[in-house]
Amino acid sequence: MFSIEEELKKLPDEPGVYIMKDKTGEIIYVGKAISLKKRVRQYFQSPRNNPPKVNAMVSHIAEFEYIIVDNEVEALILEANLIKKHKPKYNILLRDDKQYPYIKVTTNEKFPRVIKTRSVLKDGAKYFGPYPNAYAVNDTIDIIRNLYPIRTCNINFDKNPKKTRPCLNYYIGRCLGPCLGNVDHDRYMEMIDEIIMFLSGKEDKLIEIIEEKMKKASQELDFESAAKYRDQMNSLKIILEKQKVVSTSSLIDQDVIGMARGVEDVCIQVFFIRSGKIVGREHFILSDNYNERRSEILSSFIKQFYLGTAYVPKEILVEEEIEDMDIISRWLSQKRGNKVTIRVPKRGEKSELMEMVRKNAMDMLKQDGDRLLTERQRNEETLEKFRDILGLDVTPYRIEAFDISNISGVNSVGSMVVFEYGKPKKSDYRRFRIKTVTAPDDYRSMEEVLRRRFTRGIKEREIEADSKLDLKGFSSFPDLIMIDGGKGQVNVAIDVLQDLNLDIPVCGLVKDDYHKTRGIIYNNKEINIEVDSSVFRLIYAIQEEAHRFAISYHRSLRSKDMFKSELDDIKGIGEKRKMALLRHFQSIDNIREASVQELSEVEGMNKKAAEEVYNYFRKGGER
Repeated sequence: MFSIEEELKKLPDEPGVYIMKDKTGEIIYVGKAISLKKRVRQYFQSPRNNPPKVNAMVSHIAEFEYIIVDNEVEALILEANLIKKHKPKYNILLRDDKQYPYIKVTTNEKFPRVIKTRSVLKDGAKYFGPYPNAYAVNDTIDIIRNLYPIRTCNINFDKNPKKTRPCLNYYIGRCLGPCLGNVDHDRYMEMIDEIIMFLSGKEDKLIEIIEEKMKKASQELDFESAAKYRDQMNSLKIILEKQKVVSTSSLIDQDVIGMARGVEDVCIQVFFIRSGKIVGREHFILSDNYNERRSEILSSFIKQFYLGTAYVPKEILVEEEIEDMDIISRWLSQKRGNKVTIRVPKRGEKSELMEMVRKNAMDMLKQDGDRLLTERQRNEETLEKFRDILGLDVTPYRIEAFDISNISGVNSVGSMVVFEYGKPKKSDYRRFRIKTVTAPDDYRSMEEVLRRRFTRGIKEREIEADSKLDLKGFSSFPDLIMIDGGKGQVNVAIDVLQDLNLDIPVCGLVKDDYHKTRGIIYNNKEINIEVDSSVFRLIYAIQEEAHRFAISYHRSLRSKDMFKSELDDIKGIGEKRKMALLRHFQSIDNIREASVQELSEVEGMNKKAAEEVYNYFRKGGER
């Protein structure tokens, strides 16, 4: 049994990362500390000094772990990686795992190519980006290939120096055809140098070079080449007009990060500036249920954002001092390979740039808010229709759906998914490992899940009433319960609610001969719902989400302790016999205690196999 008081005494006075878990073993928070001993103890002191999020989190902590590291930078990296991997409920989460595209000039090849890539390697090639918009990358590469007849094939000219048959691009003038073996390498590399100049933001210089070439060709009466250079120059001027120059004093690469705050959401806008020009921008919407400090939100965003990017610019502009600013700067400098500076501009050109990004963030938050408002109004109309179909007294703004999953009764699990205002509220999802039911019995399993869920909810409501804390856990009760089952399962739910003196409407799902939902069971009556209606789409979405959530939990349990078990190490026990033993005895402990006679009675087993199992456990499970 994990004793928080005893474990607090064992905490070391060293830097590291701490991991908070609830009673199901799920990670609910990851943090870092210069001193694990001091930081972790703070959580369990007087709740009066803690912010609401900390009090809500502490009420769910059943145990904690910690990992000692050598320094603060290592702690920061480990914390960011663990947050990205586990997505704990009480951490600020960047729910965007995009890997932005780059343009790669393969200068490590004899005849370089220009390609799109999403990974930056130390391979001698040149990389430009990142570009938030993949379409912009494709357009840029198309422009380059239209301007310059470079190769697109993947021939290795170091390993295959022999001449080969050229592709179509050669015949239509889109490639010089280095595969023929007669291309002037210096001329080819001259094109590559101009492409690198273009991608580096030196279009003005490039236009001057092309203009000089055009004049020279015209003087030599090579009007065909002069016309080609003229077209190249005009194309580049058009591109140049589209790019906004935002910095004349600094041509270094910058990311500018601005933030706008709504009621429950935060929008963070990032402008990517390369060589003084905006090459793209991206925005991110984060949930802000606990009204976190701006500095903490920005700090969490930066750590998670740059953990997932391959490129770090030389300078990052933020609107205010952030938490761990010096540590983050040191980490990013290590990642980039030279110094990265995080600045808070106070005046001048950079301050104006910061204000522009912040205004864009506010505008994006408003647009997103308008979209969400329209979506919410549409969902409310659907829920009102659902209310009228069932004849409910209140609109079911909060719906909880329950499902049971097992394979032949082994490792039965239950899931609870929550939809509020017609949208999934994943922070309130819960998973239950069935404890009291050993046989494949969905009715009793559902009874256990519902009893545990609402008993816990009643207790949390009592705690909230006494302590005036908002636990934000099981204490929120639904307006409607949806069971992925028929009349029998619905009646089980009703019996549980009556035992607990709760009055919550319960509905079930009517399935057709192909196990597809065709309607609702409510008050022991079947109600058919039109399959093309918004109500049916909502019901179907809830059902699929409940099923998905249960199955995903069941799979994780199987991978942990079922499909890889001690039985795998016993001679003569294959997959079928293992499953048969688990179905019959329900646990490894029961198999361990069984006699040879009892083991041999299991379907698919014989005396020899039974003796192998029996002897294995009597020898202490030695391989």
